[in-house]
Amino acid sequence: MRKPEQELAEIKTMMERSTRFLSLSGLAGILAGIYAFVGAGIAGYWIYFPSSEYGTGTESISAADLQINLLAVALVVLVLAVGSAYLLSQQKSQRNSHQFWSPASKRFMFALFIPVLAGGLFSFALIHQSAYQMIAPATLIFYGLGLINASHFTLGEIKNLGVGQLILGLIAAFFPEFGLICWALGFGVLHVIYGSMMYFKYDR
Repeated sequence: MRKPEQELAEIKTMMERSTRFLSLSGLAGILAGIYAFVGAGIAGYWIYFPSSEYGTGTESISAADLQINLLAVALVVLVLAVGSAYLLSQQKSQRNSHQFWSPASKRFMFALFIPVLAGGLFSFALIHQSAYQMIAPATLIFYGLGLINASHFTLGEIKNLGVGQLILGLIAAFFPEFGLICWALGFGVLHVIYGSMMYFKYDR
């Protein structure tokens, strides 16, 4: 005969599965951080070392072409990060016998991507207005707000990641000369730290 506390624990687990998306992959967070590091490194090379002796340099590239190249790098990083998160989280769901597309996962996606999509559109508006120094702060701030919003429907630790992104975004907004560094710290360092913690806590 099962003890009452065991039954309560099972009921709690069933309620969490029905209301919270528990299949986020820690490894996906680590990979997202690595993608961001690489992207930030490429962007930094193009922006700050256009005449470097390593490689061909970018001093001959026009401002318009540089903007297109930077946007392309950002999109590649985004696609790789989202794709890795989707595939690895789906694998985790199958491994744990959880339903991936559930009401909880849909609420999580909606809560996360509404602020993120708004931030993306706002960033395009900044590009249109040639306010490039505010793009890094905007992406960090909107992403941080999305994570905080989505933390109600998944693992609570994601809220701390969102707060970290938000703080770095505000710092970058007041000190735009450090925008790329803050972006690399937020999307790179914080993702690797968060992903590592989640991997060792939930995925192993």
